[in-house]
Amino acid sequence: MKRLEGQTAIITGSSSGIGKAVAIEMAAEGANVVVNYPGGDPGLANDTMAKINAEGGKAMCCKADVSNEADVQAMFAETVKNFGTVDILVNNAGLQKDSRLVDMTVAQWDLVLNVNLKGQFLCAREAAKEFIRRGMVPSRSKALGKIICMSSVHEVIPWAGHVNYAASKGGVMLLMKSMAQELAPLKIRVNSIGPGAIETPINTSAWDTPEALKSLLTLIPYGRAGKPIDIAKAAVWLASDESDYVTGTTLFVDGGMTLYPGFATGG
Repeated sequence: MKRLEGQTAIITGSSSGIGKAVAIEMAAEGANVVVNYPGGDPGLANDTMAKINAEGGKAMCCKADVSNEADVQAMFAETVKNFGTVDILVNNAGLQKDSRLVDMTVAQWDLVLNVNLKGQFLCAREAAKEFIRRGMVPSRSKALGKIICMSSVHEVIPWAGHVNYAASKGGVMLLMKSMAQELAPLKIRVNSIGPGAIETPINTSAWDTPEALKSLLTLIPYGRAGKPIDIAKAAVWLASDESDYVTGTTLFVDGGMTLYPGFATGG
């Protein structure tokens, strides 16, 4: 049985990496999928869409900068036009612009906070509006709607040299919890996934050589780096009725990184 049969999911930033894996996995579970990309060459987004359609799923591509209110509203309108409604939002789009604090520019700070935090707010707001407009469809889901925020282990682990990124993910944590508190009476579930070290293009330098991988693994008690599919399977579960009593929580998928492995032998 396909756990997301007949539902429609918008996955922001889903042309590559974690977002692509989530899009493919949700489509395999029966969801209609909107593959969002921010602009530029649509080639990767088209590749994701083509893979889903070739495997019997239904997908469309949608260009939208999640930090732009008009773009976000247009993306939801286009989704409703093509698929009738939205049942699931995966707030996945995110980026890094790393710098030491003393060298960080306002432009670097603003770019990361605008995409990673403001973008999640804008998309979640439009999703909640659409869930409420559409109303309950018990044959599809026990919930009115599901919002999954892509956070990070760095919502709880400080990260020197990345203060804009860490601040954005700390903000996502309380954005998620506050939305969950507000929307739970409407039967809208809001949760986060906190990935650890996942092998994606955003962090290639951390794992693409034996030396880098060896250093990375000292931070991961489970002894391996994560794969995008690890996050995708967690996202499907959070979007399905199997997790119907789960809201307002971050599911860390990190191989134990949040266990602070430096203290395993007493610190």
